Parts: sequence; structure tokens; C-alpha cells
Amino acid sequence: MDAKLISKENGEAKLTMEFSADEFEQAQIKAYQRTKDRYQVDGFRKGKAPRSIIEKRYGENVFTEDAINDLFNAEYPKAVQELELQIIDQPRIEFSEIKKGEGFTATITVAIYPDVEVKDYKGIEVEKVEAEVTDEDIDNELSMLQRRNSRMITVDREAKDGDTVILDYKGFVGEEQFEGGTAEAYALKLGSGSFIPGFEDQLIGTKKDEEKDVVVTFPEEYHAPDLAGKEAVFKCKIHEVKEEEMPELDDEFAKDTSEYDTLDELKVSLREDVEKRKTAQAESQMKDKMLQSLFDANDITVPDVMVDDEVDSMVRESEQQLAMQGIQLEQYLQMVGQDIAGFRKDIREEAHRRVKSRMLVSAVVEAEDIQATEEEMNEQIELMATQYQMEADQIREMLGVQNMGYLESDIKMRNAIQFMYDNAVFVEKKETEEETEE
Repeated sequence: MDAKLISKENGEAKLTMEFSADEFEQAQIKAYQRTKDRYQVDGFRKGKAPRSIIEKRYGENVFTEDAINDLFNAEYPKAVQELELQIIDQPRIEFSEIKKGEGFTATITVAIYPDVEVKDYKGIEVEKVEAEVTDEDIDNELSMLQRRNSRMITVDREAKDGDTVILDYKGFVGEEQFEGGTAEAYALKLGSGSFIPGFEDQLIGTKKDEEKDVVVTFPEEYHAPDLAGKEAVFKCKIHEVKEEEMPELDDEFAKDTSEYDTLDELKVSLREDVEKRKTAQAESQMKDKMLQSLFDANDITVPDVMVDDEVDSMVRESEQQLAMQGIQLEQYLQMVGQDIAGFRKDIREEAHRRVKSRMLVSAVVEAEDIQATEEEMNEQIELMATQYQMEADQIREMLGVQNMGYLESDIKMRNAIQFMYDNAVFVEKKETEEETEE
């Protein structure tokens, strides 16, 4: 196959792929070998008829289409790589006249990644975000550590907000018990908001062995249409009331929950952790502001096909996130009174923003010849190996050549963002009129 670039303009490339008579013949032989079982010829068992007999019976071009498809599918990616084209859409193909015993030419027109000239990516002015750590932050960290090491104890008193009650319940609409509204020995934390509004509030004040009818109304947008907007009665039986017992904040607590011998040492360690986390958060916010400035400073054309692909990706992303909550996208859209067409329209602006931002950062990668080092590649693969509990070589094999290329591209993009951040100009936050008055 001989690939030639004819033109490259207006976001499209035109190229030709010339296949010799021998290449075409070999492809037809392979097509015959692969598909001969499809053809029944009198006097031959299925799959045993010679190629010439099948061609005589079904037409001399019977294997032509398969042969051309095989050649194109195998050689087109090689041509794109050889000509260094970044394609973003399916190709449009025209074939020369196909004659037996001769070669042929495929003329391809395909949308390509546009040339992007990025400006004003050095010296971007970015407002500083301070990573201030307060005593209250440390107190909050200690409180969370307390809760993680708390225990539930049974109490002989009325349930109050924050307690956990162990109960059985059965739900009825009218006289009919509805599906999915029954549980036994269910642990419900009062005030968690995990049940229908009003349900948990009515259990405050209940005690062990008490029975209570809880009356609620399902929300109008409830996911089960047969229950939406209807009044229901839950017949409840309380088995236990439990409260959370917190450990004392002292040196023993530090020894039990950490590697430190004193509470003061634990506090120092927590402060360091919070400082690292807040510093990373502040840097992330400043990078977001920097990228927004880059976005605003550059007006480029974003191909519709790239936005369409991003919309598809965002739809799949939404499907995966909802599936983790046990909800299908169609169900969610019904709940919010929308259809898939409206959903795609709503997310299109964000898809455009994402694509444009990636195009601009990619242009910085190109302008500054930013690379991904072998060390960075190995580090990312080791991280993935730990995440998926696999060996690094298994990750490499699983990714393959194409996905390793995507990984390298991601690292280059990350390095480009860091390059812009290192070359940014950081200024103090400007006070608003209200802050100045205060």
C-alpha cells in the first residue's frame, strides 16, 4: 500500500491509498478462505467448493467487498500514522473502478484535529488562594477521628436526634402493603435524612418495644411513580435505641488511634496533614483560575464532531455515576421531567468548554515541546497497578500501544498545566467593595 497526502486545509485532510494488484489478489484469497463456508454449491460439501467455482456461481466479485474492507481496515490506521494525521471523525471514501486482476485506489477525505495557535499562556495573572490552617480545622479533624473510633451503646431512654434506632417497619398505602416498604431490624440514624421527609422526626421520643404508626407523604418526584405524591402509613416496632459514645481526647486516645504517644504530637501531625491538603486544594483552585484565563484569552474554532464525542462521553459518565446509586439514566430523566435529547442539549455547553480547554492545553504541549518522561510513565503505571491490585507488566499489557499513547498524552497535558502554573504571575486577592467597607 502506498499512502500519499493530497491536501490538508480547512480542518480536513485528503489522502490516497494505492493498493497493487497482488495486494488485492491476496486479500481476495484470504476473504475466500474466511467466508467459503457461507456458500453452498451443488456437488461440493459446504466450505469445500473451489474459489473459481464459487465466483462462477455467485459472480466474479463475490469476494471483492470483503477483500476491500479487509485491506482498508488493516492499512488505513497505518496510513494515518505514516502521514502523521490526527483524525477526529470517520472518513469519507471513494474507490476507483474495481477490475479483476488490477489494483485500485481509495481516495479519503477526513476531518482532522485543527491547528491551534495559543497565545498569552505565559505570565497569566492569577489571584493567590491562601492555604490557612486554623485551630478549628484541627478540632474538626480530631472530631472526625473521634467519630471513627466511637462505639454504639444501647440506652434505656427515649430516642433523640442523632440516635440510632433498630426497628421493623411495614409500609401501607390505604389498606394495601406496598412492595419495597418492609424491613426487619433496620438500623436508622435519626436526623440522617436517609428516609422520606418527616419519617425520622416522628420516631424521636420513641422507646424500646414501642409501636408507632408513622404517617408520611411521598414526594411528587419520587422515583416509584405508583407511590409519588401518595400518603403512606409505616407501622413501626422499635427494638433498641442506641447512642454514639465518643472516646475521651487524651494521650490514651492518641496511642490507640495513631503512632503517637501524646495528644499534642497527634495534633502536630494532623496540622501537617491539613496543611498539605489545603495547599493542594489552593493550588488546584489557582490552576482552575489560570485555565479560565487561558480559555477567555483564546478564541478558537472547536469542531462540532469533537463536542459531539464529548457529549457522548459525558452521557456515559452520568450513566456510570447513576448506576453506582442503583438508578438508570432513563429513570433519573423521568424523575426530573426531561428526555435524553434535552439532557444532551443542556450539557453541550460544558462539553464545548472541556474540549476547548483540552485543545488549548494541547497547543501549549506542542508549542513548548513538553514531554512525558519514562519515570513519569512508570510512576503512573505503578499507581494503576496498586489501584487495581495487579502487576505493572499486566497493566502495560492491558493498556496496549494505543492506550499507552493516551496515558502519555495525559501526562504531557498535566505537565503543560504545571508549566503554565510555574510561569504564572501571582497577585494578592483584590478586595470587593463589601470587604473594603468591612
